[in-house]
Amino acid sequence: MTTNQQIKLNADHQWSATTGSKPTPKANELLIKVQASSINPVDLKRRAITTTILGYDGYGTVQQVGAAVTTFHPGDVVFYAGSTQINGSFQHYQCIPAAICAIAPSSISATDSAGLPLVSLTAYELLFEKLGFTAQPNANQGQHLLIINGAGGVGSILSQLAKWAGLTVSATSSPSHFDWLTANGADHCLDYHSPSKHANLAHLPNNHFDSIAVLYDIEHYLPTVTRLIKPFGQIGTIVGNSHPLDLAPLKAKSASFSYEYMFTKTDYQFQTASQGAILRQIAQLIDTQILHPITTAHYNGLTVTNLQAITDTLLSSHTVGKQVLLY
Repeated sequence: MTTNQQIKLNADHQWSATTGSKPTPKANELLIKVQASSINPVDLKRRAITTTILGYDGYGTVQQVGAAVTTFHPGDVVFYAGSTQINGSFQHYQCIPAAICAIAPSSISATDSAGLPLVSLTAYELLFEKLGFTAQPNANQGQHLLIINGAGGVGSILSQLAKWAGLTVSATSSPSHFDWLTANGADHCLDYHSPSKHANLAHLPNNHFDSIAVLYDIEHYLPTVTRLIKPFGQIGTIVGNSHPLDLAPLKAKSASFSYEYMFTKTDYQFQTASQGAILRQIAQLIDTQILHPITTAHYNGLTVTNLQAITDTLLSSHTVGKQVLLY
């Protein structure tokens, strides 16, 4: 029996190396030999409430397909974001529903591919399913999008998708990351500090944006985005809130507010195959060089030391792009 090296969480919710057995795929699943993964903020949030195997990005080779799978074959190289309902990718062998996988981009490395799935799905669903823009090249010209926290993983893909779709993009970050924002499609870079010698949100006029994506601390930014959103505009966030939000000021503008959570589809078995379809489109956009990867660092080896190093970096709240583990 092939052993399966894993990183689990111990009783104190700390990373712990262990060994399990290689799983067997169910009828609708793929057995993947995982070659690379990455860690996302959601891993750190879930680390406090679970002791399962985490890891919500994966890249690897199909070893075996379930009896009902016809769209993949052994030897296919795939990428995927997984689900909170199953064990994650911090292991050498993982079973994944075929519906949420896609053939990985062929033009980029394993480390670059492994940094894409979760942030790409989140960005795509937020931009096109929640904020309502059209997912076609240059289809949204003349419309303006603000991204708060544009240098992180989701923001870096969101700005690229928005530019492909024809939007004018403004994004916030520290001034030291303005070059990164520009490289990923931002037309206007805004300092998240206030006051600032650079352009920032306080300098912008009322009713300035058709849509606003808040990727950091919605409670702090809600008064600002309420001022900046146009009448009938859309505000979306991927961040939860600790206290009730006062959305009443949005009523006068008939503005809409929505949450995006990438795991809703797999948590509730709602249109799960759409995530595989989105990843197929992301791979095509990567391979035609319309989008580009956002991996900024990688670590060799699925080890506690490497996971902790990435964890510490994410907890600093100053990360740019994605950090990846190569197994």
